[in-house]
Amino acid sequence: MTANGMPAPGFAASAPCAPATGNLVPLKNEIRHALTRWLEQGEKHVIDLRSIPLAPGEEDRLLEQLGEGEVNARLSIQGTSDIIETRYPGVWLITHYDENESIMGRFIEVCEVPGILTSQADDIRAGLERLEDQLSNAETTA
Repeated sequence: MTANGMPAPGFAASAPCAPATGNLVPLKNEIRHALTRWLEQGEKHVIDLRSIPLAPGEEDRLLEQLGEGEVNARLSIQGTSDIIETRYPGVWLITHYDENESIMGRFIEVCEVPGILTSQADDIRAGLERLEDQLSNAETTA
C-alpha cells in the first residue's frame, strides 16, 4: 500500500472478503452439546463440515480454535485420511483426501475413538490366524 492507501504498483488489490456466515459459534455450541451427550449417554455425533455453509477462512478459523491435541494418525486406505484429536479430548477432526491430496471430506466426530481407527472383528481374526501360524512355524523350526 502507498501512503494514500492505494495498492502499491505491481500488486493487485485483493478481492473484498466475503461476509462471515455466523456459523462458527453455532458449530462450537453443537460440539459442546455433543460432548455433553457423549459424557452423559455415550452418544456419538458426527458433523460434516462440507455440508455447512462457511465463508472463506471460517473453516480455517474453526480448525485453529479447535487446535490439536495429543493424538494424530494418518491412514492409507482408499486414499489418505488424517485423524487428529483436537485440544478438546473426545473431539476429533477427520479429513479424507483423494490421490492428489485434495480434500474429499472433512468431519468433526465427537466420541472416545473414531470408528475409522477401530479394528474390525474380521481383521482381528485374520491377524490372530497369522500370529498362530507364525508361532506354530517358530515352534517347529526351534
